[in-house]
Amino acid sequence: MRVVGIIPCRWGSTRFPGKPLAEINGMPMMWHVYERALECKSLAAVYVATDDERIAEVCRNLGMNVLMTRSDHATGTDRVAEAAGQIEACVIVNIQGDEPMIEPAAIDAVASAIEIAGDVSNGWARFSETSDVVDANNVKVVIGADGNALYFSRQPIPYPKGGRVDYRRQLGLYAFGTEALRFFAGTPAGPLEQAEGVEMLRFVEQGCFVRMVEVEDRSIPVDTPADLERVRAMMKAA
Repeated sequence: MRVVGIIPCRWGSTRFPGKPLAEINGMPMMWHVYERALECKSLAAVYVATDDERIAEVCRNLGMNVLMTRSDHATGTDRVAEAAGQIEACVIVNIQGDEPMIEPAAIDAVASAIEIAGDVSNGWARFSETSDVVDANNVKVVIGADGNALYFSRQPIPYPKGGRVDYRRQLGLYAFGTEALRFFAGTPAGPLEQAEGVEMLRFVEQGCFVRMVEVEDRSIPVDTPADLERVRAMMKAA
């Protein structure tokens, strides 16, 4: 079973244009993600998927595999789906290009879960900072007794009316069988996905199982320039 990692990267982020090329310790952010992915035992190859020639040129100069895609994709997973059509793979792992501290073991765990889940797996981790729970940039997930996702939200869920809640953070780390990835690309976003802006809700709304995999991961998504400074300080100190 050939497992391949794809890192979607676009220039035109509303909150942070040019984010993949933001410098951390002298190298672009996407390079740090790529290098961590190369440490994974499960991945036969790693690619960056982009629509931007500036990003592609940096990839080539740094010896990183790159796949060119269209510029009209609504989500990173749509971009990954197009890129996946250009390569040979049985399982695709979507690795976010804005998580330079992602743990290789987390990627391996989500990739391995496909053997059990069959179609889609998604990583989750426990929040380490209370302030991150109320941050709408961090997606929260509620998980059923069977280990599958019940719902994703940018709001803190579930509501703690009856006692203490152990909030769970959904990671932007997904693994797909090729059929599931084609299903995603061929299915319009439903009202829940449109409202929350969370890609995995496309599967939940259609009654598909998304197997959630707990991982030890302290990575911080870089959504804003302030996040970048926080990550720079942490990686410099490491």
